[in-house]
Amino acid sequence: MLRVTEIFRSIQGESTHAGRPCTFVRLTGCPMRCVWCDSEYTFTGGDHLCLDDIMAQVHTFGCKLVEVTGGEPLAQKECFELIERLCNEGFEVLVETGGYVSTAGLDPRAKVILDIKCPASGEEARNDWSNLERLRPDKDEVKFVIADEGDWAYAKRVIQEKDLETRAKAVLISPAWGQVNLEEMANWVAGSGLNVRMQLQLHKYIWGPEVRGV
Repeated sequence: MLRVTEIFRSIQGESTHAGRPCTFVRLTGCPMRCVWCDSEYTFTGGDHLCLDDIMAQVHTFGCKLVEVTGGEPLAQKECFELIERLCNEGFEVLVETGGYVSTAGLDPRAKVILDIKCPASGEEARNDWSNLERLRPDKDEVKFVIADEGDWAYAKRVIQEKDLETRAKAVLISPAWGQVNLEEMANWVAGSGLNVRMQLQLHKYIWGPEVRGV
């Protein structure tokens, strides 16, 4: 059984997969409390569903791309079995994880989008750096949510020290919603000399920042 906040179909709003039709399985619960979190509604509640029921809902949407997210999906150990089941049934699986829980044991067919927490999140000290050792340059992506120039300086240092430009398929620079000037961030990225990608949360610009299930 897994605690599930929602299962829905939309378009992918982030990562190199942005714009693609996608089914989202959003699990309940997260051990982290980032100050800018945009999914606090996942911290509690949710419905307990068995894997068969989750898979049945996923199949009804007819999307081959499925993202397992949260909250922190990997905080529920049964999530690893769900991801394996999705891969076995031919889905292209994205796993969006906050970087606190180890990715060891994750089905190698799944693609990881790993969030590295910056200082302004309040959770930088809880990054599990061993997760970077498991990144695959043909599949996995790394994301930094940036709330201020200090976060940007931190992200640049980590990218260079951890050689993320070669370790990951993509390094994503994402503004914390409403907390950083987008023009300034664009100039930071453009002038950095780094092989990174600035991204905006496409779904929020379409449906607004408060809408769930999109």
